[in-house]
Amino acid sequence: MDITTTVNRFQPYVLGLLRIVVGYLFVIHGTTKLFQIPAIEMFANVPIGSIFWIAGLLELVLGILLILGLFTRLAAFLASGEMAFAYFIGHVSQAPSTVFMPILNSGELAVTWCFVFLYLAVAGAGAFALDHRLAARKVH
Repeated sequence: MDITTTVNRFQPYVLGLLRIVVGYLFVIHGTTKLFQIPAIEMFANVPIGSIFWIAGLLELVLGILLILGLFTRLAAFLASGEMAFAYFIGHVSQAPSTVFMPILNSGELAVTWCFVFLYLAVAGAGAFALDHRLAARKVH
């Protein structure tokens, strides 16, 4: 057995772990904005209905769906869109000349998440996902 075959066997498990870890990190961003858990000064007293509150709600709900591997492709696609929106509205709008230099507008995380979520939307849930149980029910 060659190394590629050996490594490929782990692909669904690593993909599943990536989905779970990124989902968890997304949930934490949501709870920070909505409930101040953990408390971060920047997100203290986020007004209900504000753009940060809506972002927090999306992050909480989409993050939970990603952790569970439930409606993974849709949740990841929506999360990717949120992060693209966050980059252009939250980071580039502060310094438009930095659009191609996220390191200058502190947007590296938004860009990275945008593409990780886009990858999950295309690649699917990987292992450990409730999506597989739903698919199995549809077959029977």
